[in-house]
Amino acid sequence: MIFTIFVDMKAYINTIILLLLLFASATSLIGQEKVTPEKGEGISAFLRRHGLTGTDAKKQFEEINRGKFSKDGGLLMGQTYILPTPSDAANATTLRQSSSPSKARTIKEPLFGKQLKNVTIKDHTLEGASFYLVSGHGGPDPGAVSKVGGVELHEDEYAYDIILRLARNLMEHGAKVHIIIQDKKDGIRDDKYLKNSKRETCMGRKIPRNHTKRLQQRCEVINQLARKDTGKYKRAIFIHVDSRRVKEQIDVFLYHAPNSTLGRRLANNIRNTIEDKYGQHQPGRGFKGTVSDRRLYVLRETTPVAAFLELGNIQNEKDRKRLVIPNNRQALANWICQGIIKDYKK
Repeated sequence: MIFTIFVDMKAYINTIILLLLLFASATSLIGQEKVTPEKGEGISAFLRRHGLTGTDAKKQFEEINRGKFSKDGGLLMGQTYILPTPSDAANATTLRQSSSPSKARTIKEPLFGKQLKNVTIKDHTLEGASFYLVSGHGGPDPGAVSKVGGVELHEDEYAYDIILRLARNLMEHGAKVHIIIQDKKDGIRDDKYLKNSKRETCMGRKIPRNHTKRLQQRCEVINQLARKDTGKYKRAIFIHVDSRRVKEQIDVFLYHAPNSTLGRRLANNIRNTIEDKYGQHQPGRGFKGTVSDRRLYVLRETTPVAAFLELGNIQNEKDRKRLVIPNNRQALANWICQGIIKDYKK
């Protein structure tokens, strides 16, 4: 009789504890905002849009929303996500510090701007890889120019913003990144219409007006850096924006140097990743981006394996959305980075 009462009492206590845990869990979710991602938005950009930054917020977000992500860990269109509260992130930090020392390392890159200059290395997926990132034109050469109302849109500004975002992504995965064309003032910008300037330099060197000398200068800088870098995986990425007839809408297309097997593989991995992403985020849209060889000066004269990307037609209204919407610029950078990681793993 006494044994039966003891067992019943133990079961009763366990039930009470379980109810208390369930109540605490439900209470913790009260007041937490539920939101959906925008087209092409990655987790970091999604959280940043809602005022949440840093690895603590990201890890807590992924824990709260476990099971709501794509196979590669991306956000799903139409899916509702719960945002972590500041206290969630603080608790995550405390737990991690008490269990084991963090292996994360933060490096500074002032070119990203005051808000984003501190870059936390999330993992070492690209450890040992070196990248030479070049945004098209710059300095005295704005590249392709389009007008929206009374505002001039310059190719070099949008190519530079996407290059910075790509550079930051690559660094987060442990890569060594050289940003060849630089503007010490701009940083990563979330404006729709980016202000134009002629401040850009080639790693501090004045960019020549002469077209051939401009290309020669950046190729020489890349080759000098590549000679000093160790490691077998060295890749140069050139980003441009095309200019065509207003009505001509185009998808991202890529070039590699003639007879470059590795260049073709890199370009195809980026191209195929972008196609996959469009398939996830815009089912039924289709993707007509191409990969081909071309005897461009920068592809012929750089020693690292290279890929040259044209991101769209700056004159076309629909293509411009790929450029002027900050989240779209971030999505492009994310997808290019994922294509590069796919290539690196091969």
